[in-house]
Amino acid sequence: MHPHRFAPAVLALVALTFVAPVAARAQGNVKVSMTAHRITTTDRGEERLVPAEQARPGETIEYRARYHNEGDAAVRQLVASLPIPAGTEYVPGSAAPAQVLASLDGKTFAPVPLKRRVRLADGREVERDVPAREYKALRWTIGTLAANGERTVRARMRVTPVGVASRVED
Repeated sequence: MHPHRFAPAVLALVALTFVAPVAARAQGNVKVSMTAHRITTTDRGEERLVPAEQARPGETIEYRARYHNEGDAAVRQLVASLPIPAGTEYVPGSAAPAQVLASLDGKTFAPVPLKRRVRLADGREVERDVPAREYKALRWTIGTLAANGERTVRARMRVTPVGVASRVED
């Protein structure tokens, strides 16, 4: 298996996606810094975070975005968005804050877990959870960020094996 390389362009794309909601929905001087770390386990079973320059299928990456309001006034209606990079899938339950929204198209968001109606072979319709591998983006409502305040959001993604679709495309 070949390692999944996180090219600078991929990380830049993720970081730029965080900046757009700040400019569109908030005012002030909010700076965003993005990190990606591979999750490893020590011999004692403790988790360690190491820089995610590359990862192999099956490994887990934790993305963190730190929002810092460098302005003199509070910023209101702050929203943080995290696209789920191609070749990865969201690890359910790993988002922090835990109240996260997800999207199948990057535009429409709803609380996790996403649900959909499916028709069974006998004609009945039932509600089912949408598999996390179909999620394309996550979003948190931060709300108000005080002057000189900061907030961090994070979520984990699992690198999918080569040749396996990470989500259903439109």
